Amino acid sequence: MPFQVPEVQGNVIFESFPVGPLQCNCAIVGDPVTKTCLIIDPGGDPEKIMAIVEENDLTVKGIIHTHAHLDHILASAVIKERTGAPLLLHQGDKFLWDALEDQCAKFGLDYTPTPEPDEWLKDDHDLGCCGGVAIHTPGHTPGSISFWFENHELLVAGDTLFQLGIGRTDLPGGSFEQIENSITDRLFRLAEDALVVTGHGPQTSLAFERQANPFFGGQ
Repeated sequence: MPFQVPEVQGNVIFESFPVGPLQCNCAIVGDPVTKTCLIIDPGGDPEKIMAIVEENDLTVKGIIHTHAHLDHILASAVIKERTGAPLLLHQGDKFLWDALEDQCAKFGLDYTPTPEPDEWLKDDHDLGCCGGVAIHTPGHTPGSISFWFENHELLVAGDTLFQLGIGRTDLPGGSFEQIENSITDRLFRLAEDALVVTGHGPQTSLAFERQANPFFGGQ
């Protein structure tokens, strides 16, 4: 079926781009009036991320994570040191965060000591920037979170929802039943034309995934 990526709505600074050795999609969402922003899933390339922050003269209000797999965290420690911004994560993924060094070793990647999260995200957590809220969407991991910016029809879904796919559920803490429920009961109830930033690969829309995603009856 024909598909066109929707535009982000409203007055917002928005950038999304792949970073790090596993090409996680990092997103920066900023308020052009208050000059504050959120950095979502800084999975590497801290200089690239910080260049965008600095070019837009932004203050980082939070470094937030959709989940605690290493490819979504690798630059978090460096950016926290540079900005002083808090690290936020759902507590359900603490066991993965605590195992970050082991995760890096399995992939042969250098480990940068990363402090504990400063705050635990909860369902419907107010992110304090750009009207964003956290939506608990377990399944890929127990603590997987999606970030919804209603005023801008923007959803950052991490590894929960992909274009014509869903996140893996065969890793520790994964659950196919949970991820299916998270998508159908939480994400598919959001604005139909919302842009979806996936954890890896191309962006999509909720309307397209409802119609075409093979995990939900699409052809």
